[in-house]
Amino acid sequence: MTRFAVAGVLLASLGHAPLQCSRDPGPELRTEDTAGDALYKLAQNFRAKGNDAAARETLRFLVERYPSNRFAPAARDELEDAGVPSSK
Repeated sequence: MTRFAVAGVLLASLGHAPLQCSRDPGPELRTEDTAGDALYKLAQNFRAKGNDAAARETLRFLVERYPSNRFAPAARDELEDAGVPSSK
């Protein structure tokens, strides 16, 4: 094969390759809307698996980094119930 034929085959194959993150999946396919939402879900997963220390640390990070997130009040309440001081 000539150099041009190889380049043509490569270019053609790239044209058919799926592009990662090429489009917004839409709200119906998203599992979390924001980073704070993902952190809250992660904390719940840690707690469900019995890793309470990781859950508390994740909630603390959520409260400190994303204080206006919709789950921040619930995270603060959970931290207070566990006796862990949270910044407000």
